[in-house]
Amino acid sequence: MTQLRSMALAVFVPSAVYGIGTGAAAPMLPLRALELGASVGTAGVVVAMMGFGLILGDLPAGRLVARIGERKAIALGSFTCALGLLVAIIAPNIAVFAVGLLINGASGAVWGLARQTYIVAVVPSADRGRAFSALAGWMRFGFFAGPFLGAGAVHWLGPVGGLWIQLVAMLVAGALVFAMPETEGSPTVLSDNTIRSVVVEHRRLLSTLGLGALLMGAARAARQSLLPLWAVHIGADAATTSIVFGIAGAVDVLMSYPAGIWLDRYGRRAIGVPAMVVFAAGYAALPFAGSVIGLTAVAVLLGFANGLSNGVIMTVGADVAPAGQRAEFLGAWRLTHDIGMFAGPIAVGAISAVTLLGVAAGALALAGLGGAAAMYRWFPGRPIVAVTMPRAESPKETRESVESN
Repeated sequence: MTQLRSMALAVFVPSAVYGIGTGAAAPMLPLRALELGASVGTAGVVVAMMGFGLILGDLPAGRLVARIGERKAIALGSFTCALGLLVAIIAPNIAVFAVGLLINGASGAVWGLARQTYIVAVVPSADRGRAFSALAGWMRFGFFAGPFLGAGAVHWLGPVGGLWIQLVAMLVAGALVFAMPETEGSPTVLSDNTIRSVVVEHRRLLSTLGLGALLMGAARAARQSLLPLWAVHIGADAATTSIVFGIAGAVDVLMSYPAGIWLDRYGRRAIGVPAMVVFAAGYAALPFAGSVIGLTAVAVLLGFANGLSNGVIMTVGADVAPAGQRAEFLGAWRLTHDIGMFAGPIAVGAISAVTLLGVAAGALALAGLGGAAAMYRWFPGRPIVAVTMPRAESPKETRESVESN
């Protein structure tokens, strides 16, 4: 606990500010796309450009963090993200808007990886669930507060107001991290490994554990495009949609710390499988939400699932990351999850372009069940490290434990 408190200013507070900006902008992105003349289907595809940016940025982010360190990488990522947001704000058409979101997503890859490599290095395996849940929890607290803080800007400026909130938040978060002195025992590990060699060497882990990560990424990201589009479908305005996201975010935040305790106590599978089942239930219920109250209930259910899954993907990746290839491996590991982050909104856009939004929700429900099955098959079925163990289990031992499971 003392160690987690000592990380607050360096890691957790900037993550909360980052989350505020993301939360303010997320429900406004599809609405901004519609404002620029996109159809419902096209709006879903355009929002997915952020996920595509993550995919493009994950592997280069691994090399960047390994070479220049977490603090400088986050500062660079913050500046680049602000640039992408400015492009999205002033975009005269949907194509330029998509480019702005692409830049935003690629910058987010640097942010996410730098924070993860830091925690992997300084936190023992037995406490990683709580550490990663605390990291995600602070960010999700910001995501919860963001829609409420953004509602005023949205009221006066329209959907673009949420993007202005995110731009300011990104600059503040980057400045907070860059102002911190270098931490003793920097997690950066320089190596001569190429991205290709790391992916080839660990292809079994990336294709088995990674399947569960991919489907969880799809379930998480799809709600950010599907719920606002469903809100438009039932006649809710932009400010109401922002409030609905904020309520769901509160449930998400409340689940964050308990999820971390359960991760360390009961293991990764015991959290991942139920979370995916709840995601599936939420998407299955969406076609029956014909009012704002119904939409709020579904959003809360999906927020519960997101909170329950808090830290699962980062913790599993940390468990199996080899010390000499940490940044490069985690870049590849994050790629599996972020492919899902890209595929989820793409599926919403593609399916809704040729049929009904409700069909897209049904497809996501099936994907959620598939993710639960994949996690049950490959995720560890017990705590990887007992809290009472005198030393942290090595990444090699952890990988062997996972592969034999």
